[in-house]
Amino acid sequence: MESKVVDENEEGPVVPMRVDRFGFVKQEHGPTEGLARSRSAFEYQRDERRIRKWRKMIGVGGSDWKQYVRRKPHVVKRRIRKGIPDCLRGLVWQLISGSRDLLLLNPGVYEQLVIYETSASELDIIRDISRTFPSHVFFQQRHGPGQRSLYNVLKAFSVFDRDVGYVQGMGFVAGLLLLYMSEEDAFWLLVALLKGAVHTPMEGMYLVGLPLVQQYLFQFDHLVKEHMPKLGEHFSQEMINPSMYASQWFITVFSYSFPFHLALRIWDVFLFEGVKVVFKVGLALLKYCHDDLVKLPFEKLIHALRNFPEDAMNPDILLPMAFSIKVSKNLVELKQEYEQQRLKPPESPVKQ
Repeated sequence: MESKVVDENEEGPVVPMRVDRFGFVKQEHGPTEGLARSRSAFEYQRDERRIRKWRKMIGVGGSDWKQYVRRKPHVVKRRIRKGIPDCLRGLVWQLISGSRDLLLLNPGVYEQLVIYETSASELDIIRDISRTFPSHVFFQQRHGPGQRSLYNVLKAFSVFDRDVGYVQGMGFVAGLLLLYMSEEDAFWLLVALLKGAVHTPMEGMYLVGLPLVQQYLFQFDHLVKEHMPKLGEHFSQEMINPSMYASQWFITVFSYSFPFHLALRIWDVFLFEGVKVVFKVGLALLKYCHDDLVKLPFEKLIHALRNFPEDAMNPDILLPMAFSIKVSKNLVELKQEYEQQRLKPPESPVKQ
């Protein structure tokens, strides 16, 4: 009987990657297969009912959406807060952001920007591409379809709005959108967000000096002191300010380092209700961890604020807590206070 000759250059069997339901490579073992199957069976009927309700609400291709929102805005708000079904998320995001209208009003514009225009930011975009969702299968392949799509969207926007151009945090926003829609759809949703098709324009978060981020951090700092005075006082004593932990919350709307299932639920609400949900979720996180945070010294406090415990990241616990926090009136007043402070001339030194 002949023995098989083993070629040293022959590749061994390819071990398939374990990925979660969103396409991220799993770093550790999840539940057993049996548990996963039983959980899916338990949730299947509920999910199917939700999807049928949503399909009826939006109509074919979104044809009934605007009419339904006008007739039953409270129903829409409640259902969005419960979470948009994943299979409909891309379409619904386009409808609630106003990007679908922008797309229809600007045929051929995206193709023109991608193919015929050049951007001063191209090298910066190329440098950062591999840092965007590096553990997601869509973006892992160097120069693969995911990275090419992300490059195209970011390059097109940097040409479309040369004042904003490209800033690193934009990659996570565009990357998140590309997981749920085509390049062109993702581009117009990015435009809708930064130009303010429905809510406050986001472009100030990416302009030189990040002026809108500075305003949001000022507002958030005051909200922490108002809603959690003990924690606010502890932050002051330890010389902790929101720029040390919360900047990315606003710049990427929690898509940078938070669990993806939580980020998606936040984005559902963010696109419909605006940036106030970022403040609410941030405050809810601090409130949930309040009793631990007030005991920590500076170094451990910084670590804790950048690494929240897993139980704090449960959207079914965190988001109802966030929705119960009222911030709208305070945000208006704090914005006025911030603008007044900026307009004040600097105090001249006292002459001796």
